[in-house]
Amino acid sequence: MMLVVGLGNPGPRYAETRHNVGFRVVERWVDAQRGGPWREKFFGRLAPLSLAGRSAVALLPQTFMNESGRSVQPAAAFYKVAPADVLVVHDELDLPFGELRLKQGGGDAGHRGLRSVTRDLGSPDYLRLRLGIGRPPPDFRGDVADFVLQAFAPHEQAALEEVLARSVEAISLLSNRDVPAAMNAINQRTPR
Repeated sequence: MMLVVGLGNPGPRYAETRHNVGFRVVERWVDAQRGGPWREKFFGRLAPLSLAGRSAVALLPQTFMNESGRSVQPAAAFYKVAPADVLVVHDELDLPFGELRLKQGGGDAGHRGLRSVTRDLGSPDYLRLRLGIGRPPPDFRGDVADFVLQAFAPHEQAALEEVLARSVEAISLLSNRDVPAAMNAINQRTPR
């Protein structure tokens, strides 16, 4: 069993923001795998999937980003999913826009959604698919929270479809291979 979690904030106000890119990827992955239907459970939206030889559940916590763990922990406990079989898909300030990285374990680098998941799972040893959103440009007026809660810039929006498609492929690759093989395939630098 694999638990795939997209991080984001609930509601239309946040749907197109950089912070909700995890929601968008997991929703597309469920559509691509013909999973679902979505239902409300564990303070989130939950969709079952049947992959080749492996079952999975997708979860979109509806607790707001900073309390995501309140949804992830009861779902992982109910399905008896170990932290190593939990994949969290999230936005990453420390990667340039469009870069993808798969890693297992690590700190939260100031991401409050990850901090909540780590606290409530009782372990940082879950998988993370990090989607680069980049840092605010030097002329940005506001703080980091303002930046992540804004929609992608027009030039990013034009490239976003391809980034979302690569992210969906990355989850599918991980579900069909072992973690080191998936890391080798996913963590290659994006050609510029």
